[in-house]
Amino acid sequence: MEIITYPHPTLRHTSKPICRVDRELRAIVDKMFELMYEAKGIGLAANQVDLPLRLFIVNLEAKQGEGEELVFINPVISHAKGSAQQEEGCLSLPGLCGDVARPKTVRINAFTLDGRELLIDATGMLARVVQHEFDHLNGVLFIDRLSDAKQKELRAELSEFEISHESRRSTGSILSDAEIANRLADWESKYCK
Repeated sequence: MEIITYPHPTLRHTSKPICRVDRELRAIVDKMFELMYEAKGIGLAANQVDLPLRLFIVNLEAKQGEGEELVFINPVISHAKGSAQQEEGCLSLPGLCGDVARPKTVRINAFTLDGRELLIDATGMLARVVQHEFDHLNGVLFIDRLSDAKQKELRAELSEFEISHESRRSTGSILSDAEIANRLADWESKYCK
């Protein structure tokens, strides 16, 4: 398992709700935390590790053993209020950042790995991170929320990601779109019936 980068097709895939949690899914979540910490991130969605599952993780401290590790399964966001603009980056677009406007506060409703319901009225950085990760589950990247001017400014860097992606695909280290679609369908049939 690794963090995939733009423009990998799974990053644009709309995740399916999870219907069951098993030992393998728990191990996946553990590995996601490990990868997130290695990358010095504070949030990671299943799409970012090439999985079509409606799940993301957060730890605002970005360090194992510090802060609170949160797992959000089948999240729903509501009660958005206010607006704030702040710089965001993404582990799937390393090195890129830009100002994104998002609601200041949101309510997030989800389930934990042990089936408990989470209901959090999130503000500040937590509100921003859960919205960023929730976007991933719907195939939306932070670059989609940037101003037209900023998107044009980042065009050269995005092109570099695209060239790298095609190069890796040509060597076989990234599957074809059809193979990726089949793989995602297999995961969905296992966890999202």
